[in-house]
Amino acid sequence: MKMKTIARLIPLLAAGLASGQASAAGFQLLEQNASGIANAYAGSAAVAENASTIFFNPAGMTQLKDREISVGMSAVRPTFKFSDRGSSSLGAFASAGEGNDAGSWAFIPNAYMSWALTKNLYAGLGIGAPFGQVTEYNDPWVGAAQAIKFDIKTMNLNPSLAYRINDKVSVGGGLNYQKMKVEYIRRAAIGPVSPLNVAGTSATLSADNDAWGWNVGALFTLSPTTKVGVSYRSSIKHDLKGDLSVSGPAAGANAALTTGAAKADVELPETFILSVAQTLSDKWEMLGDVSWTGWSSIPKVDIVRTAGALNGVTVQTLDTKFRDTWRFALGANYRLNEQVKLKFGVAYDQTPVQSDQHRLVSLPDSNRTWLSGGAQFKVTKDSLLDLGAAYLRVGESHIDNNQSADGRGYVKGVYDARVWILGAQYSMAF
Repeated sequence: MKMKTIARLIPLLAAGLASGQASAAGFQLLEQNASGIANAYAGSAAVAENASTIFFNPAGMTQLKDREISVGMSAVRPTFKFSDRGSSSLGAFASAGEGNDAGSWAFIPNAYMSWALTKNLYAGLGIGAPFGQVTEYNDPWVGAAQAIKFDIKTMNLNPSLAYRINDKVSVGGGLNYQKMKVEYIRRAAIGPVSPLNVAGTSATLSADNDAWGWNVGALFTLSPTTKVGVSYRSSIKHDLKGDLSVSGPAAGANAALTTGAAKADVELPETFILSVAQTLSDKWEMLGDVSWTGWSSIPKVDIVRTAGALNGVTVQTLDTKFRDTWRFALGANYRLNEQVKLKFGVAYDQTPVQSDQHRLVSLPDSNRTWLSGGAQFKVTKDSLLDLGAAYLRVGESHIDNNQSADGRGYVKGVYDARVWILGAQYSMAF
């Protein structure tokens, strides 16, 4: 495959990268490759087995051949089924149902290309979607005034460089151009803020932004059998701008129910990874991972009008009160023969949601445990195919969110939640 063909392939893949269903805690997407699914992403910053190391640790490019590409697809299916345990909402939402399953299938592609500029200097380009979330309830439901649909999309371009200092140490870094889009739909509030009968009237925030961040990493070869990787990705602040539109019978009835420009600021979190890859024998390899995500960068999200009679007024606050989180993963690889490697993994992933009172219907997240498995196949001398699957057991997500004072009702209940992930990754050197 020639370089021109690859260069044309990358933008085509980028066109579909914006959407995703959160598989990691919060609305983070770990599926920046599919080859790590089977190991529950243990060893993510140390393995450097294909060009997707550009995302997890750019220093890993020095372990690759002169030119490599890696493309993959992950299919994610979360389930979020709400059971009412005493919710109370006004008007048409009072007995409107439980919203059915708010989760659905999503597909997350990725694409990477790396090449050696000199013996020790490597360049690469990665395309992925590091954050994303879609929750969508059947309308009407008892929590419709808090959310009907919440859709977060990102697309991240990550040009990178890596340098081999010596046989023991490599370093790398990159820039991140990131585009973010948000769509948030709910029924217009009723009660103290807007005493009108607004049944059937919806408010929709549509906003987007692009911003820059950076990432760095280092890879240490402690011995022929031991590698340690560390990597850091910066936070990225998005000043989302767009429109808050109101549609339905009560649209335009007062200043709170008019369509106009709006904004919302959010700082997507920084992350840190420490990974180990340890070869035990000709057959077995062990992988470990500890990662930290700075979710406290999102204590709340204010939706502010930027035009009209309410210019400068915060019309809604998503009171997240997120906390920083930790993730722990352990994986193993078993070489069955020259063509097949079996992969396994487990992980524990902490939620940024601190309490039932601050759990949002748009993000009914809880702690989760990963159980993963899969295989890697050597298709040709210079190409590999990875297949992986993971089941994420999510703890009971209780919610006790009272927004009655703002006319958005009281949602109290429990979510039955789980996630399935399937993925395939094709990697080739040339």
